[in-house]
Amino acid sequence: MSSRLFKGSLFIVFLMPLVVLLFGLFNEQLGANPIEVLTRDTGQWALRFLLISLSISPLRLLFGWHFLAPIRRMVGLYCFFYASVHMLLYIWLDQFFNLGDIIDDIIERPFITVGVISFLALIPLAVTSNDKMKKRLGSERWKKLHSLVYFIGMAGALHFFMLVKKDITEPLIYIAILVILLGIRLFRYGRRKLISF
Repeated sequence: MSSRLFKGSLFIVFLMPLVVLLFGLFNEQLGANPIEVLTRDTGQWALRFLLISLSISPLRLLFGWHFLAPIRRMVGLYCFFYASVHMLLYIWLDQFFNLGDIIDDIIERPFITVGVISFLALIPLAVTSNDKMKKRLGSERWKKLHSLVYFIGMAGALHFFMLVKKDITEPLIYIAILVILLGIRLFRYGRRKLISF
């Protein structure tokens, strides 16, 4: 399969969660509170795409899956896309674009505070994801900026953890995956420092 066909196929596949949600909405299959389901699920998909993005380098390192490298940017942008839909649903269908209520909600509910911070931190990563911005920033500064992704991942998982009222299994799984991925990154960094020493 050519790289273009592979990326094109994944582009369609990555849209399917939203298509399924919209299908469920229009066919009244999302239960008694469809807005809550839409908002929750788009947020979860944003976190899942973030995890997929962070997994690409370890998979290349451990298994030699270099064919994944060209899709990392697309996966990251899909994370931002689903996070943006998640935020829009909250601002529109939950708060009805009432700025005062939104600010009060951010201040009064810690899980909203964490979610908004993680979304705002995603914006500069999405804006600087292209090669032109990478060149303008310089490789080192670009890498430092994009290392924010681990903070965003932890903040996103914490946001989900704080949101869940009963079964915390899924957010704990996300947190565990993030810890493992961060551990791999720290191990590689430590090895490089040791070798250079």
